[in-house]
Amino acid sequence: MIYTTAAALAAALLLFTWLGLRARLADGGLDDYVTARNSQGARALGLSFLASGMGGWILFAPPEVGALVGPVALAGYAIGAALPFVVFAFCGPAIRRYLPEGRSIGEFAQACYGRGVRHWVALISVLYMLCFLTAELTAIGAITSLLSGLDGSIAVVGVAIATLIYTAWGGLRASLVTDRWQALLLILLLAVVGFVTLQRLPAMPVAASIPSIPVGSALSVALTLVIAVTAANLFHQGYWQRLWAAKDASALGRGALLGGATTVVVVAVVGGLGIAAAMSGTDLGNPPIPFFALLRGAPAWLTIPALVLALTLVASSVDTLQNAIASLAVTEKKGLSLTSARWITVILMVPVIAIALQGISVLRLFLIADLLCATAVLPVLMGLWSRMTTLAAVGGAIAGLIGAVLPGWLSGGSLMAGLEAASFPGSIPTLGPFAGALVASALVSVLLALVTGKSKQG
Repeated sequence: MIYTTAAALAAALLLFTWLGLRARLADGGLDDYVTARNSQGARALGLSFLASGMGGWILFAPPEVGALVGPVALAGYAIGAALPFVVFAFCGPAIRRYLPEGRSIGEFAQACYGRGVRHWVALISVLYMLCFLTAELTAIGAITSLLSGLDGSIAVVGVAIATLIYTAWGGLRASLVTDRWQALLLILLLAVVGFVTLQRLPAMPVAASIPSIPVGSALSVALTLVIAVTAANLFHQGYWQRLWAAKDASALGRGALLGGATTVVVVAVVGGLGIAAAMSGTDLGNPPIPFFALLRGAPAWLTIPALVLALTLVASSVDTLQNAIASLAVTEKKGLSLTSARWITVILMVPVIAIALQGISVLRLFLIADLLCATAVLPVLMGLWSRMTTLAAVGGAIAGLIGAVLPGWLSGGSLMAGLEAASFPGSIPTLGPFAGALVASALVSVLLALVTGKSKQG
């Protein structure tokens, strides 16, 4: 079983590496390495958005939300995962017109507000993506150990090295090409594993009911997930790269909507498996892992496809994040060569692999990074508004930080209570900090823009 599993994982990684290396553009320069500018059609973009956004997290979080909280919160998760693509579908063409030669979210922030805001935005983006990258590699290690007798660290190192080889060499084009195949493979494997798993479910009890919590609580969880996931993913440099990789505005709009629609379906299907597991009375484990609880005792011919599915999910997001972090670093530092960009990609992976091998949970760090994104996402996007000024953006971002702490401060009676609530003790996502960050940043940005906007136009 161990050798068969290792062979299956190695074959998948070799396939991805071969596809990625073939995609390299021989005469492409640094700009092509980080943007593949004006080269991708709607279908390629849609599959790339799907593959880039999916990761090992969908085998953990949506099934758990579905099993423990119910369909309302699961719907919020699915919408939150897809909403960034909808934002890019409608705002992306305007951003392309505003900054036709752009390469990063940092450059967009600088064009709107100056270098100071650019550095802050780039810092938030890198922090979020490093959390994402570490979480994905940690996930594939845990999944490999869970589904097979293979040491999970082998999968961590294997995925990191394989994706690093083709992304460091081929840049964004390598990630885009592998995304297409990975998206199709994950849809196929998810359909097979999901169908067979449902067939193996025990008979539903007569009194089986859909898991749920009070509607108010479910809506609160759903709204929290929508805000957290949307805000964070709008700082995902990999998505911004695809904005300029699109052939034109029409391809970008249709591709982003395709990616959003397929993302909703995938998250809903995987989360639905968690609901089915809970309804059937399956032991979900402690902590609950509904998707893997359904595979408990499954034969090798089912666990191997499930493991390859997890590997595909992780590789598709890891290669995007590797190139995205490197591209952001390159665009922040003028004058770097293509060789330097490749070495940056390699160097940044060393601490990520080291942390991932520890097998620690990064959920709390993820939530804090999501909240940081929520404090600044509206001021950044409001850069498309003609009245918006640097003062309004900076003031809005500062207000967002205060707004994130304020709910806990008011309820706990002290600043320390507010800071603790905003750090999500127990790794439990709560609405207060996210809602406070969004409302405060939006109100202050708009008020300051209305007061100072005339000087910008003048």
